Amino acid sequence: MNESRIKLIEKETMAKSKSDGDTRDPSHGEDDQVTVDIDSLTYSIESMMSQNLIISDKCCIFRVPPILRRHRESAYIPIAFSIGPWHRNNPLMQSTEKIKLKYLKGLLSRESTSITLKELVESTREVEKEARSCYAAPIDVDVEDFVRLLVIDGCFLIELFRKDRDIDLREIDDPIFNMNCMLQYLYHDLILVENQIPWLVLEHLFNKTAAANSEQSTQYRFRANKGDPKKETTLAHLALQFFSNIFSSNEPNTDTPYDGTKHLLDLLRNWMVKSSENAHEYVDTGWEPIPSATDLVDAGIKLKVSDSEHKSILDIKFNNGSLEIPSLLIQETTEVIIRNLISYEQCSPQCTDRITSYAVLLSNLINTTKDMDIVTSSGIITNWLSPEEAMQFFNKLYHDAYLKNYYYLKLHREVNKYYQCRCPRWRAMLMRNYFGTPWAIVSMFAAATLFILTVQTIFTIIK
Repeated sequence: MNESRIKLIEKETMAKSKSDGDTRDPSHGEDDQVTVDIDSLTYSIESMMSQNLIISDKCCIFRVPPILRRHRESAYIPIAFSIGPWHRNNPLMQSTEKIKLKYLKGLLSRESTSITLKELVESTREVEKEARSCYAAPIDVDVEDFVRLLVIDGCFLIELFRKDRDIDLREIDDPIFNMNCMLQYLYHDLILVENQIPWLVLEHLFNKTAAANSEQSTQYRFRANKGDPKKETTLAHLALQFFSNIFSSNEPNTDTPYDGTKHLLDLLRNWMVKSSENAHEYVDTGWEPIPSATDLVDAGIKLKVSDSEHKSILDIKFNNGSLEIPSLLIQETTEVIIRNLISYEQCSPQCTDRITSYAVLLSNLINTTKDMDIVTSSGIITNWLSPEEAMQFFNKLYHDAYLKNYYYLKLHREVNKYYQCRCPRWRAMLMRNYFGTPWAIVSMFAAATLFILTVQTIFTIIK
């Protein structure tokens, strides 16, 4: 094909394009001269801005940001029980839906319960809109489905906490309390920030399903196997009893009121923060690292467990060369709950950085397996994992979390000031090198005796 023939074809192509309304120049790229309706685009953006862009102050249930999720995806995904709307379509959750329905049926069939299922549904429908506003991400379910899951999930949790407190309420074939693995799954799944329903729904259902007579109209009186059988209790105290051993083997102090609770994870965080002696302590912004446990011990600083019971794990103090830390139980769910608490603090504008600060402090103290051995032998940490697993857990616990206020800055400064003194360091070195074992003490005593006798002999010879 000659050159004149090629030019003729190009002219015919351009003419055809213009006749079809195509204004693009073949000599340019396809996207260089695409016609844009500016007025339509402007109207579209204005319509988007005219929507309600205010984030509700009731938002308290969040999706975990990818930057935090990437460190351990499994720490934010339920294993067996879906609570709320976000994980309900997971195929792994379908097998436990029958357990929820069984608990709901048992709750409604109890003689002391006078409310019907229809009444529960009707009353829950009244709080549906308020409950929906608690979720920070869209909920792709209609009103009917949302009310259904609130009733089923909410009554399941209430019945679970009641059965945990009162063994007389459990059936012989109870599918949860007869299988230890089910309880372990629940300890994991109920503390996930994405796996929550609003506390206002739980409290609403709790009061509706309480015993009907006048003495038990707003609270549930238990024939409990623990505590005072005649003592009334609240939903918050029931839930805290269920999670009582999540951080230590000590019973939690449930005398504190927990008004304004958002959901279960928020309740656990409030339990830790409000039971702290420094719950309202003012902090300055700033950051100052602290030496590891090994370096502190080498410098003559003692690490010991706090003595008092019912102390919050956040109450860490430094007194006269001793760093006092409440006992912490490290088990399978410890990393999960601390990660979810950190994620909750990172997402919620109403939360301070108390748990994040605690994670930063522990990460500073524990960098190696030797550090882990020191805090374990001192009784500060009861470790159910291997030293390597526990050490890695602390090292990566707070990565990519933003710390606005560090609540242990004053403590760090006190420890660092003492750490830089030479006298405690020399005393610790002397005790470690020369008085660390009984044989070392005997050797030092023998050497001192020999030195004294030698000096006496020399003086005798001189005389």
